[in-house]
Amino acid sequence: MARIKGGMNAKRKHNRVLKLAKGYRGARSKQYRVAKQSVMRALATSYAGRKERKRQFRRLWIARINAAARLNGLSYSKFMYGLKQAQVDINRKMLAEMAVNDAEGFRALAEIAKSKIA
Repeated sequence: MARIKGGMNAKRKHNRVLKLAKGYRGARSKQYRVAKQSVMRALATSYAGRKERKRQFRRLWIARINAAARLNGLSYSKFMYGLKQAQVDINRKMLAEMAVNDAEGFRALAEIAKSKIA
């Protein structure tokens, strides 16, 4: 039986990594060994970044809701507790959107939350 060498497969693997490393400086985009390390790190960082972005948006929404709630005489925690008691089920993204663009609607929610706390 004839021996099959792995040249084509290795070349394909190398080219796949080098294509991902396109745009990197110096050896990072030219040499397979260096490019592989850079690409592995970049892919790991991009994965972590996608998770981090969700945390950052939640922090932003909470800050906006807190600011609007304080304008209506409530802290963030009391506002959210009041909404939970009133069984108002609106997520933080929509509450933050209301806080920025619909002050009257947010004020109505704040009044509902106040009435349920007291």
